Amino acid sequence: MKASTPAYTEPLLIDTEKRAVLSHPDLQWDAFDAYLFDIDGTLLRAQGGVHNDAFPESVRQVMAKEISLDRVLLHGNTDTRILAQAFEHAGIERSVWEPYKEAIYERMWTIVDERRKQIEIIVMPGVRASLDHLQKKRRTLGVATGNLELIGWLKVELAGLRDYFNFGGFSDKFEDRGALIGAAAVAARQHSGESSTVCVVGDTPADIAAARSNGLPVIAVSTGSYSLDELLEHKPDIGTTSMLALLESTY
Repeated sequence: MKASTPAYTEPLLIDTEKRAVLSHPDLQWDAFDAYLFDIDGTLLRAQGGVHNDAFPESVRQVMAKEISLDRVLLHGNTDTRILAQAFEHAGIERSVWEPYKEAIYERMWTIVDERRKQIEIIVMPGVRASLDHLQKKRRTLGVATGNLELIGWLKVELAGLRDYFNFGGFSDKFEDRGALIGAAAVAARQHSGESSTVCVVGDTPADIAAARSNGLPVIAVSTGSYSLDELLEHKPDIGTTSMLALLESTY
């Protein structure tokens, strides 16, 4: 039976020990046909600063100009919008940098790839077990992330999670996260069927908003920079402190 998406009211089921919160008592987190997983903060944490450092370094190498990420919100943002906002804060017009954007994206990937040994990957609690669980249920699994495609896949590979996913949505062509999620949902239905239910899994209010803008249910997990209570303020269908807590709440 396919999962429906009940209208959100207030959480009706709260496991106070494991902190898994559902907006409807009949909602089953593992009953959707397809899932779109965010990467950073949801599946894994990539430490070492390599990805962030690649923004100013790539611009320096391609355009001989300086940008900074100091005034840019990173969590829940897309690489392409981060770059655009960094240029804006630096006072560099879009007409100046946009002709170079593809070269900058390619250079960012090259920098991250060359420094991959400096990246420390931490897989979030319960991620592998949850992906195994969904695979056994024959769910379609994809990633939908603000990362550029090659950078996103590299992180997933370094985490040892690549074999779980057969498609993805990335920010190369989308500054707006909602548009990115919309395109990823189309790809998910191409794999699992046009009438398939597609669920977004993410760790930021931006993930929730992007899912909502596409009429998709969303699981919010507080393994990133936002607490569960902060995420619940944005009314996801399901909220949890970790994928492990959510998985354990089903048994």
